[in-house]
Amino acid sequence: MSNKEEKKPFERLPTDVVPKNYKLELRPDLQKFTFQGKLSITAEVRNATKRVVLNSAEIEIQSVKYVQGGQDATVTFAEADETVTLEFPSELPVGEATIDIAYTGILNDQMRGFYRSKYTHPDHPDEERYAAVTQFEAADARRALPCWDEPSHKASFDVVFVVPKSKVALSNMNVVSTEEVEGDLKRVTFAQTPVMSSYLLAFIVGEFDHVEATDENGVLVRVYTPVGKAEQGRFALDVAVKTLPFYKDYFNVAYPLPKMDLIAIPDFAAGA
Repeated sequence: MSNKEEKKPFERLPTDVVPKNYKLELRPDLQKFTFQGKLSITAEVRNATKRVVLNSAEIEIQSVKYVQGGQDATVTFAEADETVTLEFPSELPVGEATIDIAYTGILNDQMRGFYRSKYTHPDHPDEERYAAVTQFEAADARRALPCWDEPSHKASFDVVFVVPKSKVALSNMNVVSTEEVEGDLKRVTFAQTPVMSSYLLAFIVGEFDHVEATDENGVLVRVYTPVGKAEQGRFALDVAVKTLPFYKDYFNVAYPLPKMDLIAIPDFAAGA
């Protein structure tokens, strides 16, 4: 008889409830290496159920509410499975449901999920500073937000960041508004993404310079660099504005977004 503990077989998330849209507001703290999240999920309830199972890792949930029914949920984590079960007092009926979640997480140092990346500023070379960056492929979006973190569960994303005014905030889509909020903070709102898998979501907060140009099809291309090194991104920019039209003609598929940002991250583990 083997003394080894039997490994639990992998199970896909239930499909009684599936996502349609995530409205996500994040407020990272680059001193404490934490972040606050507000999430409003628009989901399709295919089969009436009391239980909604999502992926979640290294996240603490403060509250969950089914908006249409005014119900709060009981939250149960399964750390080994990286899932969280939201149990409601009564069944969510078939149709559209909105689930609001307030939570907190960590900016880890593992170069996956929503993590911190160390850099220095030319004006303060002896001072360590940090950016907050993401690497979600293949299955680490769950470290930034509770979500259906499987490629088949596609949805759109509306991302908002509340960050210091001195920081640059980037995400998949273009910025549609920036407004001052309390203290030295600003709220940056991005356009809604196309329907896509969770691992394609990306965002970055830090201090960067950039150079930019527009390709022949009107796509804005920007290359972000460490502060003071913008000109070192010029070659990458020149190549990018020529490559995008080439690929459009070669594959007969247009680049689907209004802009493309390229950025050099000091701490990054994934290769491509």
